[in-house]
Amino acid sequence: MPSTWLVVGLGNPGPRYEATRHNVGQMVLDELAARRRESFREHKAGARVVETWLRPGADKLVLVKPNSFMNVSGTPVAALARFYSVPAEQVVVVHDELDIPFDTLKLKTGGGHGGHNGVRDVARALGTADFPRVRVGIGRPPGRQDPADWVLAPFGKDERPNLPILVADAADAVELLVGEGLLAAQQKHHAPR
Repeated sequence: MPSTWLVVGLGNPGPRYEATRHNVGQMVLDELAARRRESFREHKAGARVVETWLRPGADKLVLVKPNSFMNVSGTPVAALARFYSVPAEQVVVVHDELDIPFDTLKLKTGGGHGGHNGVRDVARALGTADFPRVRVGIGRPPGRQDPADWVLAPFGKDERPNLPILVADAADAVELLVGEGLLAAQQKHHAPR
């Protein structure tokens, strides 16, 4: 019997942050919505959502882009999980990851937040860290650049050509995770290209 999954793209609201590394999770959600020819609509929980399906007759997907800033993403995510009666193990969080090289994906369920304040706040609001994550590698800043400045900067000119491929791969990973499970998604997306 089909069930409902919440797929959350972490990021910051507004045009100033749209193209930044910290918003790659929301870029992935835009790709998932575009594949389904859907547009985000405002939800009373403080997020933009798309209600759609993995494919006709399959699990329902609620694509979520919180309207809040990254560090306080948990409140709208938890409100939507309650609204749609989605358990934490079916809340997929897509986010940027400093500790993974650019152009690399890693998937996991549970574990620590690795210093990612958005993931930390979602875990706090859900009351558990046991939710699946699609971690999109953005790499560490060069030299002594502050990581906070790095994540809030746009992707560099050397990264931009590969960014659409990375976003599409992350969207594929979400679909595989929901459709076939974490292990299948890890086996496909953790392998070197």
